[in-house]
Amino acid sequence: MVYKVAVCKENIRGYPVIEFVQLLNQSFFIQLVLISGMNNIVLITGATSGIGLACARKFAAAGYQLIITGRRKDRLVDLQQELQQTYANRVLPLVFDVQDRQAVEHNLNNLPEEWRAVDILINNAGLAAGRDSFEAADLNDWETMLNTNVHGLLYVTKAIIPQMVERKTGHIINMGSVAGKEVYEKGNVYCASKFAVDAISKAMRIDLLKYNIKVTAIHPGAVETEFALVRFKGDEAKAASTYTGIKPLSGDDIADTIFYCSQLPPHVCINDLVITCTQQAGTYYFNKTA
Repeated sequence: MVYKVAVCKENIRGYPVIEFVQLLNQSFFIQLVLISGMNNIVLITGATSGIGLACARKFAAAGYQLIITGRRKDRLVDLQQELQQTYANRVLPLVFDVQDRQAVEHNLNNLPEEWRAVDILINNAGLAAGRDSFEAADLNDWETMLNTNVHGLLYVTKAIIPQMVERKTGHIINMGSVAGKEVYEKGNVYCASKFAVDAISKAMRIDLLKYNIKVTAIHPGAVETEFALVRFKGDEAKAASTYTGIKPLSGDDIADTIFYCSQLPPHVCINDLVITCTQQAGTYYFNKTA
């Protein structure tokens, strides 16, 4: 039998640590879980599925208090209840679409006092809509991608940055893509939106350097989430074919990577990280099996 006890521990050498100590006592284990995120706040956009959902569970397990945002209220409420029941964390769900500047500003500029000191911002909300040749693409798809992947990231970050600047601490983690490093056929505006995230992340890192704020851009390759299903507008066969012949990354893989980046000592910042499954090298090169 394993007994888990959450224990708050002071930082070691100036940075948070997670340790698992198991003490064998005849027929049972006592497991002391030394929590790194006790009382720290992480804000995750797009937390109702995929990478955002995996991040919420990962950070909750480490003791962080969570602000989770998304468009789907039922999923947010279900996630809030899951995390509170499993980990006894404080969780604040906020229902809004990051495309809606007024909704973003209303929600984030009016956070309760106890939720305002956000330590980590994970700009995860994003999507691809359609995969069509430039001349055949739908302008509505283009606008949705730009408004979500670029404008939404800017709206959320601008709302959260002031308190990080005031405290001279914080970590902003932006979700990019290998599509923001290399353009591929029929990727057009989706690639453009992720190239923008890459450039914005670099600009943030430079401009916020004087405030001791970390900025990390994560650029995943193929990740098996709802991403392809959304891109192909519910066509399950097309979505599934995206991952045929490879073992893609999972949302948990990316959440683990994000968590690692967030746990480094204060003097260490991973600025830019590209991550793919072993069978992928860039946007075009795959070693697919039959």
